[in-house]
Parts: sequence; structure tokens; C-alpha cells
Amino acid sequence: MVLRRQVIRAAVIMLGALAFGTAPAAAEPAADSNAIHAGPCTRSAAGREVTLEIDPKPVKHMKELTFRVTVEPCEGLAPNLLLDLSMPGMVMGRNQVRMSKRSGCTWEGKGLIVRCMSGRTLWKATLLSPELGNPAFTFNVRD
Repeated sequence: MVLRRQVIRAAVIMLGALAFGTAPAAAEPAADSNAIHAGPCTRSAAGREVTLEIDPKPVKHMKELTFRVTVEPCEGLAPNLLLDLSMPGMVMGRNQVRMSKRSGCTWEGKGLIVRCMSGRTLWKATLLSPELGNPAFTFNVRD
């Protein structure tokens, strides 16, 4: 009896959402940087251009990846940066890539994107830098 009421309540909520043209509150955020599979992606942050590139392509789960960040202009930034890898709306363990300055205005590090047991593929790479305002790139990882 209780299960029947819960199912009916869920159906009513979904029908209401469809009738009013709204999505349920649990809708997953959209990826804004899926071009990462074809080449680097660039964001403006604190008056600078921040570019993220991930190799090899396409970006896949459970493979060692090279993360490369270029910042123009790069004056005043630390020689080591952290790139935080997370899933929007889901608590995964801490997954950070330590990035070291390689040449000019480029930082590089190696890391891994784990496979989520839920099957979700949306990830966010956030460059942890107070000087840049922590710019983020969201993208879907391929299987």
C-alpha cells in the first residue's frame, strides 16, 4: 500500500513537470567543454586566457591522462598548481592532479578519471588558483 502511494506520487510529480515544461530538480548539469575530445578548450578568467588540454583523445575513464594548462599572461602564478577533478552533484573522493610549470606559461601533470559506478560520465576540471578565480571546464568522459 505504501509502495503504491509512493509510485503514484512520483508519477504525478513527473506528469506535472511534463505538463508545465519543466525538468525534475535532479536533472544533470550540461557539459560545456565537450570539444575537449577534439582539442584544447579555453576560458577567460581574471583577465587571462586559461586553456585546458587533455591527452590522449578521446578522454576516457581509467586511462592515464596528461593534463596541460596554459595561462596567458601567466605572471604572478605559482610554479605548481592543482587541477581538481570532480563530478557535479556527486561526492566522489578527492582527485587532484599536481601540475608543474613546464615552459613559458604551461603547466602539466598526469592523472586518472575514475569510472563512476552509477554510469554517469559528466566531470568537472577546476584549476585551483585564487589569482584566476578557480576556472572550471565540464565535459563528458567517453567509455
